[in-house]
Amino acid sequence: MDAMGCMLLRECTNGVDKVESIARIADEYPNTDFDFVANEFNSMLVSLEQIGVGVFLADAKYFPIGHRGVYHTVSNNFFLNKAFMHRPSTLMSVMRHEGWHAAQDCMAGTIDNSLVAIILPEEDVPSVWRKMVESTYPSAAVPWEAEASWAGKTEGMTQKALESCAAGTMWSDYEPTPMTREWLQENNYLPHIEYDFYFYPRGYHRHHHHNYQRHKHVHYHWRKDMIHSHKHSHGEGHRHHGRSSRHSRSKFHFH
Repeated sequence: MDAMGCMLLRECTNGVDKVESIARIADEYPNTDFDFVANEFNSMLVSLEQIGVGVFLADAKYFPIGHRGVYHTVSNNFFLNKAFMHRPSTLMSVMRHEGWHAAQDCMAGTIDNSLVAIILPEEDVPSVWRKMVESTYPSAAVPWEAEASWAGKTEGMTQKALESCAAGTMWSDYEPTPMTREWLQENNYLPHIEYDFYFYPRGYHRHHHHNYQRHKHVHYHWRKDMIHSHKHSHGEGHRHHGRSSRHSRSKFHFH
C-alpha cells in the first residue's frame, strides 16, 4: 500500500506514464488490436482532460495484488495497472469504472474536493451489480461501487457522465439525490429553489423564481420533518440580499 500511496501522490513516477491517447496503450501491447475501442477510449480521455483528471499507465508493483485500477479523489488522477490492460475488454471496463468515480467526484460539487456522490438513484441500479459488489467491497462503499461497476460494463455510460461534467450540466442532466441536493445547496453549489403558491377557489398554481423580493419563507426540512418560517429580503439567485418589495404570497423553500 505504501507503493500505491507513493504513486497516487505522484512522488513515484518511475514506470508511471501519462496516457494521451489509445496509441500509448497500443505501443505497450503491440500484439493486441485496440482499434475497436479507440473511439470511446479517446473520447473519455478528452472529457477527462477537460475536467482536470489525468490517466496514467503504471507498473504492477504500485498496486495491491489483483487491483486493476484506482481513482484518487485528492490528486484527481487515475491509474491503470499494466498487468491487466493488454485485454481491450478489461481496459475499457477499468476506464469506464474509474471514469465513473471521477464523474461521482464531479457530482459532489467539484473535483477539487475529496468527496464523491452517487449519480443515480440506488433503486435504478440493476440488483445484479449491487449483489456483485456486496461480496467484494465494504458495505459503506456499495452504493458508489454498484453504479460504477454497472457503468464499467456499459458502453457510453461513463462518457455521457463525463461530458456532462465537462459541460457544467451535471446537476441538470442527472437529478441529484435528496441528500446530495441538500449538501450542494448548503455549500452554494446549487441555488435554493423557491416556490410561489397562489391559492384560488379551484386550487393552486406554483412556480419558482430568484428575483429581488422581501417575503416570508416557510422552510420544510425533510430530514428533520420540521417546518419553520421567517421573513427577510431576498436577492438575485440564492443570495439573501437585494432590493425589497412587498407582497403577501406564501412561499415554500425546500432544502
